[in-house]
Amino acid sequence: MSENTPVLIGAGQFTYRGDPGDSPSPTALLKIAADRAALDAGIGAAGLAAVDALAVVGYTIDSPGSKRGMIPHSTNPPLSLARQLGAAPRWSVYSEMGGNTPQYLINTLAARIARGEADLALAVGCEFLGSAMKRMGKGLPFADWQADEDESLPAPERIGDPRAGSTAYEIRHGLSRPINIYPLFENALRARDGRSLDDHQRRMGELFARFSKVAAKNPEAWFQTERQADELVTVSDRNRMIGYPYPKLLNAIMEVDQSAAVILASERKARELGVPEDQWVYLHGCADAADLWHPTDRQDFHSSPAMVRTGQKAFEMAGIGIDQVDLIDLYSCFPVAVEIGAEALGLSLDDPRGLTVTGGLPYAGGPGNNYVMHSVAVMLQKLRARPGAYGLITGNGWYLTKQSTGIYSTKRPDRPFEREDPKVLQAEIDALPHPEVTETPSGRATVETYTVVHKREGPFLGIVVGRDEAGRRFCANTPADPAFLAAFEAQEQVGRPGTVGPAPDGQTNLFTPD
Repeated sequence: MSENTPVLIGAGQFTYRGDPGDSPSPTALLKIAADRAALDAGIGAAGLAAVDALAVVGYTIDSPGSKRGMIPHSTNPPLSLARQLGAAPRWSVYSEMGGNTPQYLINTLAARIARGEADLALAVGCEFLGSAMKRMGKGLPFADWQADEDESLPAPERIGDPRAGSTAYEIRHGLSRPINIYPLFENALRARDGRSLDDHQRRMGELFARFSKVAAKNPEAWFQTERQADELVTVSDRNRMIGYPYPKLLNAIMEVDQSAAVILASERKARELGVPEDQWVYLHGCADAADLWHPTDRQDFHSSPAMVRTGQKAFEMAGIGIDQVDLIDLYSCFPVAVEIGAEALGLSLDDPRGLTVTGGLPYAGGPGNNYVMHSVAVMLQKLRARPGAYGLITGNGWYLTKQSTGIYSTKRPDRPFEREDPKVLQAEIDALPHPEVTETPSGRATVETYTVVHKREGPFLGIVVGRDEAGRRFCANTPADPAFLAAFEAQEQVGRPGTVGPAPDGQTNLFTPD
């Protein structure tokens, strides 16, 4: 074992629930989490100033196509934070988008430490749409944020895959937002398993009721309310349908003010800083890969080869199996992410170990790109309290697209930290067969999966992914009449035949069921 073996030495979280007019700026949120992580590690401000590698999770407002860029924030978040910390890291990066990002950054930083390219590293992120959107909605000023956020800095080095999550063809048909796309996976999974609409709604409610119970006991959770299964899936004025089959309470909560940070070091540096060894948590196994990038390219809409393979690779690296894991946190933006993740790892949805340590994205919060930093922070504390136990973390970006996995324990590994180049695993996934896609389908066709998207006023958009008579996959919309959409939503549509062809707008396809 090398003195360069990477170890997590501290973690911190922060949740702001006060007046939006007094909310911390993005850089301030980052610094609060970093300070708390330093306090947890016992290294203080001097330790943070010595950080030689810094990775900041990309803000949701910097995602491709975002219209929230007018919210004041630094044009170089790593540099702005480094100045606040008095640090001059040799390597600093700002990530591309994706909920897998925190685990991906930790995997990357651990590998740099193992190679001797860094001694002390900080991974940190925040989301601030909660107060930002309230300020904008109420016409409140951002003068205090502007004082913190330098919008004239040079662009930072970016890390991660910068590709948008959807093609122009998919976007034209409404496959452009998580709330529109994840329902496609959910409905396909339900149909594959042969469950009725009502039975599947009940199943989702029972799954996420268990998550809300964990969130209710999490002091940093955005919603500290335990909810019952029926409450989560019953449509009401306070729980309106978003994208069938997901009412609001089954969706990740986007508008929060939360931050989290993790500090990593080499064993040598951790000793030099005086961090007690009983506070160290090791990354035993990790892996990163993406499924075929765009939704219409996937093998199907009810599985994730990348989840399967990153899980296998992480366990292989750690030298343990799923039965040896004591604590689990599966990425949980929507029920189907948990359902497919559990299946990929060989877990049951009612596993007695539980599938979350935080309460998940709909209830604990921390969404956008930084949720997993919170789950790692919570996992670190729980593993310290259970020396020798193993914890499993998964992260998921875009639309069940990017996957990152980590296995943690206070137990010192019995082998050197050697992260396989993600390109090796990616090449295997990219070589998997998948359906041909046509952008101009015409004639008889069948629904492969579907959803109905709602506004507050009711349903307004039907989305179909289907197959034509040649087996080619296509995207289409349905007739937009609210009465039709209500009926379309009320019955199982997977497998339903119909006709597809150009829509009157000349830009999209129209699927009309028999």
